[in-house]
Amino acid sequence: MSQEKSKDMRKVALTSLSGTSIEWYDFFLYGTAAAVIFPKAFFPQDLPTMVALIASFSTFAVGFLARPLGGAIFGHFGDRVGRKQTLVVALMMMGVATTLIGFLPTYALIGPAAPLLLTLFRFSQGLAVGGQWGGAMLLVTESAPKEKRGFYGAFAQAGAPVGIILANLAFLAVSTLCNDEQFMDWGWRIPFLLSVALIGLSLYVQLTLEDTPAFKELAANQAPKDATQKKALKSPVAEVLRRYPKRIVLAAGAFLSIQVTFYILIAFVVAYGVNSPTVTLSRDMMLTAVLVAAAIMVPSQFYFSGLSDRLGRKTVYRWGAILTGLWGFALFPLIDTGNPFAICFAVTMGLVFLGMQYGPQAAFFTELFSTEVRYSGASLGYQLGAIVGGALAPTIAVLLWNNFGIFYVSVYIALAAILTLTSLSQLTETKGSDLTD
Repeated sequence: MSQEKSKDMRKVALTSLSGTSIEWYDFFLYGTAAAVIFPKAFFPQDLPTMVALIASFSTFAVGFLARPLGGAIFGHFGDRVGRKQTLVVALMMMGVATTLIGFLPTYALIGPAAPLLLTLFRFSQGLAVGGQWGGAMLLVTESAPKEKRGFYGAFAQAGAPVGIILANLAFLAVSTLCNDEQFMDWGWRIPFLLSVALIGLSLYVQLTLEDTPAFKELAANQAPKDATQKKALKSPVAEVLRRYPKRIVLAAGAFLSIQVTFYILIAFVVAYGVNSPTVTLSRDMMLTAVLVAAAIMVPSQFYFSGLSDRLGRKTVYRWGAILTGLWGFALFPLIDTGNPFAICFAVTMGLVFLGMQYGPQAAFFTELFSTEVRYSGASLGYQLGAIVGGALAPTIAVLLWNNFGIFYVSVYIALAAILTLTSLSQLTETKGSDLTD
């Protein structure tokens, strides 16, 4: 790679990282707030704690319900109009929705309209993140040299743990500056209002970046000669469903272990620590544990993504799923010790094992589909896995914990890992694929 191309690649990679980091910051703000703020702010005060928590996590799930729809809509335009333009719209939508949550009146002020509006804004977040991932991921993987596609794909994937870091830092900073009453009254809104920065980033992407070489080649080859040919072009979503239905389902299945365990680690464990009957842990202690774990997840993702360029996507991904499933049985006993170091270690190892899967995933999903339907195919596989695995993960975890005991949450994590391993076994290795074939 020439020096100029290397410089352009770094620019694309860092822009992708910035976009996904702020986008996931917005998405994860909601997860943290759903665990510690929304049950009290947007639902009746006379609800039992566990009922309010389940109701709050149910609105959290609405964002996941919207993600496949967002993947389909943005996938269609991403394969037709281009990766960059579609990404810009997704970033703008997320920035607006999250900022509006920061202005939303509470249940005490507007009654049932509060949770209804909260749900509407969460749905908008889901649509946006459903389109963002495919655009940011393809912007970097389709631009990268094939021998380093796994490594560069990690820039898009690193946005998730970086987003957690930013979201938790924002809440911890506000929590430090405010007392508990001020935090619950108005302080929690500040991190949501900061999301206005995403609107500025979307304008930067629009003005400074070009579309990917793979898409520009596709657009040149498929440029219609006349109006009749243009009309005959098929919908990318319909085409990918016709050509790759099994591959989409298997990609979704391969995502289950990541989604189930990820949202248990970043959302449910906070609620578990704060509300556990066996040990009393502070909100700040649990948020700090998640923060430390996410910080360590970032370099581990880059390492395992680069490793997938040498050993293959499936090999690294498979070992991540195995270790994640096993670690679920160590997670809660370590948290129950009440020891801050044991808690950090428990959450950190869980996210590191997830990084073995999530890091190589961008390159893996990119290589599963052909260019003309790649945005649609990768987005549908990713977002279907998200809705099945992540949408209700915190809610299911709360129900299992409340009705059967915390051990069954570990069983839930292990079952998701088994389903991921089953899906992986039916997918072919993609390392070294030529994206223009």
